[in-house]
Amino acid sequence: MTSQANAEPRHTEPDASQVHDYLANHSEFFNDYPELLADLQLLHASGKAVSLIERQVQVLRDQNHDLKQRLLELVDVARDNDRLNERLHHLTLELIRASSLTELIDNLGHQLRNEFMADAIILHLPDLDESRQRETGAQPLVIDDKLRELLPTPLTENKPQCGRLKEAQAEFLFGEQAAAIESSAVIPLGENARCGLLTIGSREVNRFNPCMGTVFLMHLGELLVQLVESKSTP
Repeated sequence: MTSQANAEPRHTEPDASQVHDYLANHSEFFNDYPELLADLQLLHASGKAVSLIERQVQVLRDQNHDLKQRLLELVDVARDNDRLNERLHHLTLELIRASSLTELIDNLGHQLRNEFMADAIILHLPDLDESRQRETGAQPLVIDDKLRELLPTPLTENKPQCGRLKEAQAEFLFGEQAAAIESSAVIPLGENARCGLLTIGSREVNRFNPCMGTVFLMHLGELLVQLVESKSTP
């Protein structure tokens, strides 16, 4: 016989990925061989060796801490939403009580300044003559291609626009107050702003930003469409 025939078969050890896959598919392995747990040691972040069970306990504690933090964040969001819904409800009641367009705009400005910390509120309305402009404090709105190009998000996409405005946008929407406005929300009233625009400005840079949710702003816009249309007749 040749030496090759007499050689004993060689056994290759499994690599790390194979051990990982085996243990992942046989989670009861250490139940059958508990003596191995006593010999296993892992390095802690401090460099000190700890047992597998100690490491598992630490991992569970870390996961528990993360879950607790996420739960607290969700509770904070829920509380903020509750407060926002309460203020929106109060705002809705105040607007419904208005007996005229002038009173509606006055109530809107008062509520947004006091309950929502707005620094500037301007309502832009179509078909507004000079007399109604002086009476209500609203600004006239004529929608044309030039204005659609200036404000594509509210006028073409039918979505509130939040964040910092370009200089030309700020000057059109806020007039003399434009220099003091650091962030704003521009809300279309109706499809393609057919009933107007509500602009809310703030001196705080991050008060309104492009990443914020706009559900509240859209609801406010829908509410104002109904109320403005019902009170626009002199």
